Amino acid sequence: MNSSDEDRRHREKMKKWKELQDKEVANKKISKGVLAVHTGAGKGKSTAAFGVALRMLGHGKKVVVVQFIKGAWLTGEREALKRFDDLVEWHSMGEGFTWDTQDKQRDIAACERGWSVAQEALKKEDVALVILDELNIALRYDYLSLDLVLSDLKSRPVMQHVIVTGRNAKAELIEAADMVTEMTPVKHHFDAGVKAQAGFEF
Repeated sequence: MNSSDEDRRHREKMKKWKELQDKEVANKKISKGVLAVHTGAGKGKSTAAFGVALRMLGHGKKVVVVQFIKGAWLTGEREALKRFDDLVEWHSMGEGFTWDTQDKQRDIAACERGWSVAQEALKKEDVALVILDELNIALRYDYLSLDLVLSDLKSRPVMQHVIVTGRNAKAELIEAADMVTEMTPVKHHFDAGVKAQAGFEF
């Protein structure tokens, strides 16, 4: 086959593919707030959520971040999003991982305070995106009522998007979600002795 025939076949193939894609897109007519869950053992769940936050900010939309479990770490994403203080609220409500605190009642109290903040964000019509970072961990250990969380998520403003992150998402949350992404580890530099580094992990 000469290059001219190959180019023609490629154009025909891409034309058919475009027709299929255009038809698929044309069939999508619903506008609504999406409930997304980022779960799985792989890295990148929170990072992906903050990427969506950046996209929202690019459209001038308000974002609220509520972090569960994680303490008030100095992270690059938090420092970067501070520059959009007219559009971003950031709440680090945790006191560190459970193996750090070693105090279940303290962890529960911190998560309950975090959910109170989240409840307020989930009522605001002008908040386009709420990120509930590591909420799955709080739910996994029953630090929060799953029924309450699901009820509050369901009653949020119709156009508000929510992203829930953390390993081991509950089956009921997965069922309620519009989109679920599972991060699967294939290879990680940590296993080879490379430590967490500023700007790449935090």
